[in-house]
Amino acid sequence: MPGYRRLADLPQLIPVFPLDGALLLPGGELPLQVFEPRYLNMVDDAMAGERIIGMIQTRGGEKARPTLAHVGCAGRITSYAETSDGRYLITLTGVCRFELGEELNLKTPYRQVRANYTPFAGDLDDADAEVGETARTHFAQALKRYLNRRELDIDWDTAASAPLEALVNSLSMGLPFEPAEKQALLEAPDLEGRFTTLTALLEIDALDDGDDEGHSLQ
Repeated sequence: MPGYRRLADLPQLIPVFPLDGALLLPGGELPLQVFEPRYLNMVDDAMAGERIIGMIQTRGGEKARPTLAHVGCAGRITSYAETSDGRYLITLTGVCRFELGEELNLKTPYRQVRANYTPFAGDLDDADAEVGETARTHFAQALKRYLNRRELDIDWDTAASAPLEALVNSLSMGLPFEPAEKQALLEAPDLEGRFTTLTALLEIDALDDGDDEGHSLQ
């Protein structure tokens, strides 16, 4: 994303939005409807500052203040609207993943943490992954079975022409995986690793389906 070429360009202290099942990946776009007062406050403060919010899942703990997952993704508010009843409709565009650092004891109603972006410096690069034809064919077949089992569909022509990163990230974010599976996709080391993880999740789900007829993503 323009303006974020180096890790030093990113704020080290960020507000976090704990939301299980919601996945934001670098370069992806996540629409959110915000209505809780503490998160309305968070969006107000973000819009007045860096416009950065960290999306993160939880891993147990108290319901009122659950334990945060070890890895999240920082996103920038790139779209903002307010409804007549006071809700905010925003879009976060993923910038860079982060490891959870110290959580600060501040008086804001929302939580804020120190973000360590260093393990994910590659998120700011534009490099795409190289995936062979056989891997793409297996992926397309597993995706077809997965979608058929759930009576879902995608535009296969668009999928075939989409850059690999856009395709993998949009499917990872949009398909109804469990929170732990979403976290595994988030924590994959790079795009190639995310492609492999996504393929495995699709294939595991489709083990009972004997339909091997697939589409080609070539």
